[in-house]
Amino acid sequence: MKYMVIIEKGESGYGAYVPDLPGCVAAGKTVDEVRNLIQEAINVHIEGLIEDGEPVPEPSSESFFIDVPTVAY
Repeated sequence: MKYMVIIEKGESGYGAYVPDLPGCVAAGKTVDEVRNLIQEAINVHIEGLIEDGEPVPEPSSESFFIDVPTVAY
């Protein structure tokens, strides 16, 4: 399965979350660190769901980019 991960830059580093796995988040100082941490978080999250007898959500989120013209201020 492939889950979409959102990475956002913050004031002191980066945060990541998985829209299809509510509560599955990670934070790190670099993009590489947060990528590694969210991979671990996904694995632990899914293992926890299975251990608790909960269903594992199917990936369903999508993303895309929209070009917006630059506006001079």
